Amino acid sequence: MTTENQLGLYLKDRRARLDPKAFGLSGRRRTPGLRREEVAQRANISATWYTWLEQGRGGAPSADVLDRIARALMLTDAEREHLFLVGLGRQPEVRYAAAEGVTPRLQRVLDAFELSPALVKTPTWDVVAWNRAAAVVLTDYGALPPEARNILRLIFLDPRVRAAQFDWQGVARFVVAAFRADVARAGAAAKAEVLVEELCRSSPEFAAMWRDNDVRRHGEGLKQLHHPAAGPIAFEYSAFSVDGRPDLGMVVYNPATAEDAERVRALIDGSRIASRAER
Repeated sequence: MTTENQLGLYLKDRRARLDPKAFGLSGRRRTPGLRREEVAQRANISATWYTWLEQGRGGAPSADVLDRIARALMLTDAEREHLFLVGLGRQPEVRYAAAEGVTPRLQRVLDAFELSPALVKTPTWDVVAWNRAAAVVLTDYGALPPEARNILRLIFLDPRVRAAQFDWQGVARFVVAAFRADVARAGAAAKAEVLVEELCRSSPEFAAMWRDNDVRRHGEGLKQLHHPAAGPIAFEYSAFSVDGRPDLGMVVYNPATAEDAERVRALIDGSRIASRAER
């Protein structure tokens, strides 16, 4: 089956699934869904060309046309992505949307990592969810206002976080390079502009690193911390994308050794005792 035929079948199937009443359309219909000319009108394209696309003889449409058809057919993000893969052989350009937090199910995933600090961040590196281990080992994000839960702000502007890094220069350069890659991948340049300008004004070190234009993937690696209460702790970290949420990424820090795990456990136990004492 040719690409054109695959695209045509997919468009016809999605069109047939739409309820005309949802668009204020009435009248008797011989087949389910919207008519071809109705989809074409909603997409602001020729009804003849849209008919040809469904018949597999309309050629390769542009990304702009596919985007308009996707809106006309009220496709979900997953359906829109499939439309582009079938029609153009590639994914659509990223449409950035600010994160609105995580689902309870995703929070339970974080909480399942008892001794592994884990967090969820946006493309602009705002932390939007974390577990107890992250709060006691990395930063007590819950004690900070939402605008302060940004990893770049903490690395460059928080003396406590800076002191906890074994190699602050190396960590800072990595964070800036990975941040740049995440922002570009998510199409979040406009959203990141205010943060970048703020950090350039507040930190000459950030300004210099930003001018270097380095780019890196977060990926996986080794992170070493010097915790003020537990001393040195080493972690193997891995970064993951959250399926269905291109605006979110998860990072999990697994203790590198049994001794590191025991240090984390001691910190968590201590925080629980302190919480009970405060009640």
